[in-house]
Amino acid sequence: MMKASDIMTEDVATIRGSATVADAVRLMKLRGLHSLIVERRTEDDAYGIVTDTDIASKVVAYGKDPRQVKVYEVMTKPCIVVNPDLAVEYVARLFAQTGIDRAPVIKDELVGIISVTDILTKSDFLENPRVLVLERALQQAISDARSITANQPANSEEALAAWNAVCELEAELAFCRGKSPTSTALDAFAAPAADLATA
Repeated sequence: MMKASDIMTEDVATIRGSATVADAVRLMKLRGLHSLIVERRTEDDAYGIVTDTDIASKVVAYGKDPRQVKVYEVMTKPCIVVNPDLAVEYVARLFAQTGIDRAPVIKDELVGIISVTDILTKSDFLENPRVLVLERALQQAISDARSITANQPANSEEALAAWNAVCELEAELAFCRGKSPTSTALDAFAAPAADLATA
């Protein structure tokens, strides 16, 4: 499963909030970028982001002089950030839920930037769709749990841990599918024993 750190761009262009929008535009043109990360003033400050859309909608659209407008006047701060260990699927979900298309990747400090383009061009979602990966993992977890339970008491630490792993995978799969299963693998496994007990 790919993580944000696997597909992010490590070479991140930054700019000070006190710089002018004209400076930001020049840097974007020079680097061929659509956004810049706005540097923190201090260690406990938040990162910001300024995009070409910000400049077009807040400066160009109103005929303002970009040499007179500061980056801090048009940026978004604090901006949504991504942990480098976050799975690509969750990055995509975060983008969809918030309506953004890029975010800085932060782990104590700025380590990269990730965008929708990175997700589409660098991730393995075509070869390994999340639902199929989860389905395979779930089948393996069910097989492992059944095997452990066949050789140990059902309330043993190993058996409980194995079925908990199954439940976690089922929950994640249900979330991805957008619907809950009618019955769980544990229910299906326990049903024959319950039938024997009532016979």
